[in-house]
Amino acid sequence: MSLDGYIAAPDGGYDWIVMDPEIDFDALFKKYDTVLMGRKSYDAAQGADYGMPKPQTYVFSKTLRQADVKGAIVSSDPQKTITELKNAKGKEIWLWGGGELFRSLLELKLVDALEVAVIPVLLGDGLPLLPKSNARASLVLTNQKLFKKTGTIMLNYDVQYLKGAGRSSR
Repeated sequence: MSLDGYIAAPDGGYDWIVMDPEIDFDALFKKYDTVLMGRKSYDAAQGADYGMPKPQTYVFSKTLRQADVKGAIVSSDPQKTITELKNAKGKEIWLWGGGELFRSLLELKLVDALEVAVIPVLLGDGLPLLPKSNARASLVLTNQKLFKKTGTIMLNYDVQYLKGAGRSSR
């Protein structure tokens, strides 16, 4: 995200995101075997090759049908789907892009950890990491790393939910 909290420019653009050569993307991608995306992130990613492995992808949408999506599973029920995924064997689950999906999952208390790369750019406007929400959570810093070439800071947090933060899935 940008230093002022945006994950994309107002038009959805992300050309401001620098690819830091010190970040070990292979090691990062090996941690996950499941990716969660909202409809807008899925639409934006179509046809793009990010050099990512092809983990099982779930797209959360109320309008997409399974026939509309190739190579992914469509779900309109994040509570049920993610609870089932968390109870199944496998690696970590990655929410890739999508502030609205992040907000929904946070409100459902389905987010366990937050890993964000803060890129030293100010956008002034755009798509926020967390759109307006009634979710309340405390973040406990578990790791941080500065990438000096670009000034990017990787922050890792555990999520602890506060009272009034939505329904619990546990």
